[in-house]
Amino acid sequence: MNNQFTDNKILLNNCTLCPRNCHTDRIKGKKGYCGQTNELIVARAALHMWEEPCISGTNGSGTVFFSGCSLGCVYCQNHNIAAGKAGKIITPERLGEIFIELQNKGAHNINLVTPGHFIPQIIDAVNLSRKNGFCIPIVYNTGGYEKSEIIQLLDGIVDVYLPDLKYMDGSISQRYSNCRDYFLYASTAINEMTRQAPKPEFDSNGIMTRGVIVRHMMLPGYLEDSKNIIKYLYETFGDKIYISIMNQYTPLPHVAAYPEINRKITDAEYDELVDYAIGLGIENGFIQEGGTQSKSFIPEFNGEGV
Repeated sequence: MNNQFTDNKILLNNCTLCPRNCHTDRIKGKKGYCGQTNELIVARAALHMWEEPCISGTNGSGTVFFSGCSLGCVYCQNHNIAAGKAGKIITPERLGEIFIELQNKGAHNINLVTPGHFIPQIIDAVNLSRKNGFCIPIVYNTGGYEKSEIIQLLDGIVDVYLPDLKYMDGSISQRYSNCRDYFLYASTAINEMTRQAPKPEFDSNGIMTRGVIVRHMMLPGYLEDSKNIIKYLYETFGDKIYISIMNQYTPLPHVAAYPEINRKITDAEYDELVDYAIGLGIENGFIQEGGTQSKSFIPEFNGEGV
């Protein structure tokens, strides 16, 4: 696929980049469902140690946090940037420079966090940076609510996909993310990601250089939906992907209106899900130790590195 992107206006003046299909003219400065116009906004770009071991390694992942989000979960762990309350406007040329700066700091990869609403600008930035010596893998870190035809644009741009699969039950996704069709889009997008990267590949230091890791962060009280998700992933993709089962859900003040999830998950809930995954036969996976349910694992979005 030819990824020399030609004209951002094609996708941004009647925006249908995500399943919301809001048809906003972002080129003219109007904000889409994601809360963003055509202006590329980044809140932080720094080495990050809190991803899966094969992503963070010993040096850290060169993580770029974008402002805005097309999903808008009520419990969002990165609420300030998802709501567009933090970030600095930059050009695709500057983003390409940031990639190289992080590479020069020893980053194992460039980790694009919630990037879907800026895909045209990101493609431009990657192509520009590769002409100037950029050569480490690109990780696409997403909440999973993506359109497979848009993910196809990233074939040859992205090396490692790191999507969430948050929900299977549409009533749950509707309540917490206002999208009853979440599983339909997320599962189809993951299928396209796996088509592009059908086999996990690692370098000599154990860093993933190509592949798919699907994350599932447990929500309190929804163990059965979590089990259904893990079962679906393993039965559908087997060992073609890694599955990361996360216990780090942290109830922040803005979930007070949802009392059923206004708590941390219990050790018993998490252990039952992990045991279920082991019982299915999953070997390519990651689990989290205790201590991840803390605001200290949420970085400060202060414009570092931007």
